[in-house]
Amino acid sequence: MSRTRWRFGLAATAFLVTAGLMPAPAHAEDTADYAITVAPTAKGAKIDDTMYGVFFEDINRAADGGLYAELVQNRSFEYSTDDNRSYTPLTSWTVDGTGQVVNDDGRLNARNRNYLSLAAGSAVTNAGYNTGVHVEEGKKYEFSVWARAESGTTLTVSLQDADGSLATARRVAAKGGWAKYKATFTATRTSSNGRLTVASSAAAALDMVSLFPRDTYKHQANGLRKDLAEKIAALHPGFVRFPGGCLVNTGSMEDYSEASDWQRKRSYQWKDTIGPVEERATNSNFWGYNQSYGLGYYEYFRLSEDIGAMPLPVVPALVTGCGQNQAVDDDALLKRHIQDTLDLIEFANGPVTSTWGKKRARMGHPKPFHLTHIEVGNEENLPVEFFARFKEFRAAIAAKYPDVTVISNSGPDDAGSTFDTAWQLNKDAKVDMVDEHYYNSTQWFLQNNDRYDSYDRGGPKVFLGEYASWGNAFKNGLAEAAFMTGLERNADVVKLASYAPLFANEDYVQWQPDLVWFNNHASWNSANYEVQKLFMTNVGDRVVPSTATGTPSLTGPIAGAVGLSTWATTAAYDDVKVTDADGAPLLSDDFSEDASQWTHTGGGSWSVQDGQYVQTDGAAENTMVSAGDTKWHDYDLHVKATKKSGKEGFLVAFGVKDTGNYYWWNLGGWNNTQSAVEQAVDGGKSTLISKAGSVETGRAYDIDIKVRGRQVTLYLDGQEWGSFTDDKPAEPFRQVVTKDKRSGDLIVKVVNAQSTAARTAIDLGGAKVASKARVTTLTADPDAVNSETETPVTPVKSTFDGVAGEFTYTFPANSITFLRIRQR
Repeated sequence: MSRTRWRFGLAATAFLVTAGLMPAPAHAEDTADYAITVAPTAKGAKIDDTMYGVFFEDINRAADGGLYAELVQNRSFEYSTDDNRSYTPLTSWTVDGTGQVVNDDGRLNARNRNYLSLAAGSAVTNAGYNTGVHVEEGKKYEFSVWARAESGTTLTVSLQDADGSLATARRVAAKGGWAKYKATFTATRTSSNGRLTVASSAAAALDMVSLFPRDTYKHQANGLRKDLAEKIAALHPGFVRFPGGCLVNTGSMEDYSEASDWQRKRSYQWKDTIGPVEERATNSNFWGYNQSYGLGYYEYFRLSEDIGAMPLPVVPALVTGCGQNQAVDDDALLKRHIQDTLDLIEFANGPVTSTWGKKRARMGHPKPFHLTHIEVGNEENLPVEFFARFKEFRAAIAAKYPDVTVISNSGPDDAGSTFDTAWQLNKDAKVDMVDEHYYNSTQWFLQNNDRYDSYDRGGPKVFLGEYASWGNAFKNGLAEAAFMTGLERNADVVKLASYAPLFANEDYVQWQPDLVWFNNHASWNSANYEVQKLFMTNVGDRVVPSTATGTPSLTGPIAGAVGLSTWATTAAYDDVKVTDADGAPLLSDDFSEDASQWTHTGGGSWSVQDGQYVQTDGAAENTMVSAGDTKWHDYDLHVKATKKSGKEGFLVAFGVKDTGNYYWWNLGGWNNTQSAVEQAVDGGKSTLISKAGSVETGRAYDIDIKVRGRQVTLYLDGQEWGSFTDDKPAEPFRQVVTKDKRSGDLIVKVVNAQSTAARTAIDLGGAKVASKARVTTLTADPDAVNSETETPVTPVKSTFDGVAGEFTYTFPANSITFLRIRQR
């Protein structure tokens, strides 16, 4: 099928409409014509060295079993049902003989509550992470254990897998009260299925059973897994944001002490995480496992220093988020957390003569860490309550450390009432910087390249602390890259940006997409990582103003079938009616007989009960059923909905194309705290409009949705709830030009997120340039995903000899291309 070519933005062809906005695929030989015009003498925004960074949160086993190089899981027998319902203190351990975990006054120390009492002639074996303990032939591994054996014992320590020994066994003589014992192994074979066994000849108590590779990042004790740390370093990030995320503002704000009854479900508090590892607290991780705090604040600071990045810690503001949404009203506790924050700055920057600077020095780092930025709070969904507390933190920090930038936030979404309220509070208080977070569809990122064009240049600066499109395919990286050109163009407003999350252990995933994937023996870069690396290692120092022609788009009406769904909730639906714009019926179902008009595409359990269509599985998520024609447009949908039980409300869908492409009105979502219209594109969702509100159990609601063209109006019980128009084009061709001060290079960065090559006339505005450009290209099938064994998304370096003041370059279909052009 032949296609008419586009000439400098004038189209004579149509687009395949995905939700009405995405361009159609074209034959590989087709091209679309564009023009880029650069103004090299004009002065664009300055780009700070810290523009791009990384965000580390202990999610997806990113710390224990990940970046933290410890090979023994549950090394101090502290796992608890508080962490995960399936956990016991012996999770990941197998006892041969007699052994039990004890919590009594004979423990190693007050903060390390549990230890293992092992009978004479008994042994205990650890299964490690993933498939087991990973060792490599010829590499050395450092074993240590704290033991107590009043009458003396011999501990026999061995490494083995199903095929036999992995290293020569070591024998350690232990006698007396608690003491630390060490041994070194040299692996005789490579295995990812190893087991570590400690056998005792006499009765003994064991704690902190540890095995570390000697070859950790920068060879630090209590160190970091080398391959994962090197992947962070290879990005050359300007900052490291840590430790969260939801870890910061969930759970109790109390400490880990007898006074709090050794509270396990706590927010991440930095003082728990420093000092000797055997004295550090343990905690329940928000993401459903245990975190040992072997990787703590000192290690985060050291990592930041080692890779030349600015440390950017986040501290709790005593307002919980991530679905908990509670404001802690305890003035004494608030003052303690504020003092903890001041102490943190002293720990990072104070002289060795100061209280906390001395503690840093005793840990091995007398020089300060040069902390310049600190963030208070994370995604609080109660902006007024959060901001009242934030102001107290900020005032205390400003009084003692006026040079430290204190960062606020704007809640968990890119728009909506919480976002608007938070931003207004931040503006009114003249906050220095505001952290925005959002996870959206590829379409949203292609539509919102101009997001920051209209931000107030005199208002608070933006820290984009968490963002990603929903997926790790190359099409996700393309959309993110297109968006990042807008971040750079607005570098006078957007001062910091970090993709999130950073790591995912493939066997312990709570959240995806993620930047780097790994298991116990290998790690690999996602397509998104390659995009981030390309931008982060070619930033430039200043934006060079430029303009480009766009891709014409044909926008049709919102079209699709209708649907019903639930999320961790049981609900009943009735009296579904769909009529066209003239009132003619398209669908009518009162469920008086059956539900034969509906197709079940999601989870859950649906049945007709007493003249209603009922979903009865209270745990199932996205239980979608749909009816009608995917070509329907300009219609009115009516449905009566009743929540029966569960965490949330109900979901009424329209514009349903398939299981990954639809709109739905999510009433009583987010643990029944707000309602929103979300758009799903290829499975990734974006919020179009949202408001606070909840749904009552047992009450019947009348829901009406009016779809006209690309405008939608929503009614709840006869009252207009809100409306929106979804007509923003998803532009697949984006570019930005920056200048590298050191080399003098112009860096032309072009994203072509469509299946048509883009032949582009580039006018460098009279700049005197060399004829040869260094080129880095990322291109792949849009659905390509990197894995442990295949990396279809890999940068390719080349040269281009045709550079001149005006020249033509054809950017491949589905590509990201950086041209580094030397100025004479």
